[in-house]
Amino acid sequence: MIPLCTPEQAHTPTALALGSFDGLHAGHRHVIEAVAKDAPGVPTVVSFWPHPREVLYGEPRLRLDLPTEKSCLLAQLGIEQLVLVPFDRSLAALSAETFVNQMLISTLKARRIAVGANFRFGRNREGDTNTLQQLATAAGIEVMVSPILEDNKGRMSSSRIRSALSEGDLQTAKALMGRPYRFRGRIVRGRGIGQTMGWPTANLQVDGRKFLPGLGVYAAWACIDKEGTPLPAVMNLGPQPTVDPTSPSAVEVHLLDQQLDLEGRELLVEPVQRLRGQQRFANLEALSNQIGHDAELARSILSSRQVKIEDQA
Repeated sequence: MIPLCTPEQAHTPTALALGSFDGLHAGHRHVIEAVAKDAPGVPTVVSFWPHPREVLYGEPRLRLDLPTEKSCLLAQLGIEQLVLVPFDRSLAALSAETFVNQMLISTLKARRIAVGANFRFGRNREGDTNTLQQLATAAGIEVMVSPILEDNKGRMSSSRIRSALSEGDLQTAKALMGRPYRFRGRIVRGRGIGQTMGWPTANLQVDGRKFLPGLGVYAAWACIDKEGTPLPAVMNLGPQPTVDPTSPSAVEVHLLDQQLDLEGRELLVEPVQRLRGQQRFANLEALSNQIGHDAELARSILSSRQVKIEDQA
């Protein structure tokens, strides 16, 4: 895993790709390739944290890739450090020129800068790629602007990935990201109701900043900690309408045909296919019978698919 660091901690000089790069789709990778190959400095990705819209407009921005997950993925692309620029209102107030001079030139000592064609920066988003090229070129810094990539359904974007995940469409999300969607969580003690029904579940505590798929029941692969072979599983994502309609949304994973003590450990989960939406059943017996059907369907789906889950954090 490459290091996460502040601008002041970064190794310099840098060849940097500047942007959020959430989801690391093909368009993002095209920008990053510009600084990972034949770089005139340390290959670096620079992103703002938290997201500017969280600070400026109070909009929560859940991430497809948390920083630790992203650092592992960036290492595979030839990047050597991920720099997180703390975003606050004082930074937002900087003019485009001041941001380039203070952050990119003085602090990060950029020798090459790569951005996407829709990149905007500076106070009130006053700066665009033309602004960046003028300011950087004047300082002898090479600027590379990557075009927006499109497929037959439109431009590649993090929004399309989020939309697919919200609809439980894991295959489209996978195609857009060029890799399976995954998340991890620590296993915490639940109420034990699944155990009494014969369907014990691992209750996951997932980082609240992580974007999760739409509510429902999924066939999934699960890997315990950083070890072993991925195990077939059924995952319920959402509240418990039969057990407790007032309960908050939760992530529960039942490992098929396994009896393991998992409390306190971590699961890396790869949802594969949405089986059904959330339902409220007449009683626990009806719920148990439905889980049995879900388990059989999940076994059938997963038995036909090969998987290799590698650690992402």
